[in-house]
Amino acid sequence: MDNRLFYPATERNKDAILNVLKSYLPPQGNVLEIASGSGEHIVHFAQSFPDIIWHPSDLETDCLKSIESWVNHLNLPNVEAPVQLDTTQDGWPQDQIDALLCINMIHISPWEATVGLMEKAGRYVKAGGILYLYGPYRRHGAHTAPSNEAFEGWLLEKDPRFGVRHMEDVEKEALKNGLELQDVIDMPANNFSLVFKRV
Repeated sequence: MDNRLFYPATERNKDAILNVLKSYLPPQGNVLEIASGSGEHIVHFAQSFPDIIWHPSDLETDCLKSIESWVNHLNLPNVEAPVQLDTTQDGWPQDQIDALLCINMIHISPWEATVGLMEKAGRYVKAGGILYLYGPYRRHGAHTAPSNEAFEGWLLEKDPRFGVRHMEDVEKEALKNGLELQDVIDMPANNFSLVFKRV
């Protein structure tokens, strides 16, 4: 049964994100993705990094089914079966990982999810490994584009716990867990790539 989901935003940004990851991911190792969504990102990356073992995860059952369908459709031996993970909960099955990716989650989840993400990254990412984040952020106390401000209004209507986060708040939470911000990269559509290193 084909349970694949198709996200237009993923189709638009997957190559731009891949180009950034090529500068930071090791040639081999284990990479965990949090909030893998449809699975389109992780299968795209897995094809360019065949010697990395990819570990997808999500909270939603429909997304887990979609990830599995994408992996089967493309017959990718280096992508593990998706698991249901919640950044605010313990009991993660991973050992030490070389990198943790989280794309477009922080603004569409409660702040507690980001706190949990940073705590888990500090616990599971190897020393010298990376945490990669992608999405919209406020910077220096302000939105970086009118479209992001309008987007935040839509997010807050959907759930008052959501919102475009201050980059500095995210960095502060990372530092608490031994993660230092290495790079901030401007991305298409007023988004950013944030690359943290586990010290």
